[in-house]
Amino acid sequence: MPPTTILWFRNDLRLADHPALEAALQPRGPIVPVFVAPFASADRWAPGAASNWWLHHSLKRLDQALRGRGSRLVLRSGDPSRELVALARETGASHVLCSRRSEPGERAAEDAVREALALNGVALESFQSGLLFEPGTIATAEGQPYRVFTPFWRACLAKGLPAAGADEPETIPCPKSWPGSLALDDLELMPRTRWDAGLHEAWEPGRQGAMQALEAFLGGPLDTYAEERNRPDLPGTSRLSPHLHFGEIGVREVVAACSERDAQVFLSEIGWREFAHHLLWHFPNTPEVPLRHEFARFPWRDDDAAFQAWRKGQTGFPFVDAAMRELWSTGWMHNRARMVVASFLVKDLLIPWQRGAEWFWDTLVDADLANNTLGWQWTAGCGADAAPYFRVFNPTTQGEKFDPSGAYVRRWVPELAPMPDTWIHRPHEAPEEVLRGAAVQLGQTYPLPIVDHPQARRDALDAYEDIRRSTGAG
Repeated sequence: MPPTTILWFRNDLRLADHPALEAALQPRGPIVPVFVAPFASADRWAPGAASNWWLHHSLKRLDQALRGRGSRLVLRSGDPSRELVALARETGASHVLCSRRSEPGERAAEDAVREALALNGVALESFQSGLLFEPGTIATAEGQPYRVFTPFWRACLAKGLPAAGADEPETIPCPKSWPGSLALDDLELMPRTRWDAGLHEAWEPGRQGAMQALEAFLGGPLDTYAEERNRPDLPGTSRLSPHLHFGEIGVREVVAACSERDAQVFLSEIGWREFAHHLLWHFPNTPEVPLRHEFARFPWRDDDAAFQAWRKGQTGFPFVDAAMRELWSTGWMHNRARMVVASFLVKDLLIPWQRGAEWFWDTLVDADLANNTLGWQWTAGCGADAAPYFRVFNPTTQGEKFDPSGAYVRRWVPELAPMPDTWIHRPHEAPEEVLRGAAVQLGQTYPLPIVDHPQARRDALDAYEDIRRSTGAG
């Protein structure tokens, strides 16, 4: 009988389009699937609370899928190097197979595992599972990493988007006896204080939930994606981001499902995801440090009261507040809203983008280090292909443009629900009789704006002009 192979699951919690699993099945020897938590233990970007909630349920679904094929998921906790060496000794495994990751800490973890296993005569082989292209293989004519999206994505398309891998196997060979495993609850991924009711209502983690989300997207929103993707009041997006992050569905599977449709705009968003991981691979310090180094001298403010108002959705700007409350309730936020709330934090409040990125990291079910970093640096104007710093989103007019009837605000800021459409995005400017008719008392039932946006915009531009002059930046 061929020797045992350990299949080390990471952010690839599925059985289809899974190159490592396909390779493990070739010898037809026993396979021991394992997940070692926490999977980001090599650096400070350990999964946040919302991500851990999702991970708990996704691991449960993966174990169910494995058991339906005669296998099971072994759970361990701690240093992956130590745990995988121990598991190899327990099972007599000669190989460990896994999927590669692009995050700095995860790359370091894989290197450490490879070294530790080699000292024990066990080989580690890794495969690309989460991206369309290996980071580092898409480069300019000079061999440099792209810093602008459009030529990057054009180069990707020129290579040809890869096809999806094999379907789920019907059976998975198992060992004669199973090694010890922790119980899922032993990983302590679920919140001790139950704040997760909204997440349960909004999501179904796991492969089935991923396929249902894809089917729903293909059934309607994909056809209107180009027109409606910026409207948080409409179901115009795929909502696949957490499923992609945890690898419950492969990005190649998503591309294949869209291949016979006019999906270029949506596929370009897949391209932005690819671009984010490409950037993180080349510039691993960007989760903390601006890619444009002159922004290290930006005169950020330390205003915790303003930060807490932003975090709680109590800024007095309805579109911002709706988005922040949606995030807290569901662990997710529409991309247009993400840009607006990020702009408000860094340009209206002059609070460092890193604080916003950390809050998103803890509260998003799709918290992805590459995407999160790119999004915040893009909005702050300090990253690759960034929005010019002088592009300051007006939180009121953004709401009026992308939530024209106020449906999004009414859902998440119910104290403003009786306001007429004309005033729902600017209650601080509404006539007194309108406020009385809607039973809105500014400063009591709903806060007054915490900043004057026109003045805040001028302050932000003045601060940027100061660093531009002092550093000679363009």
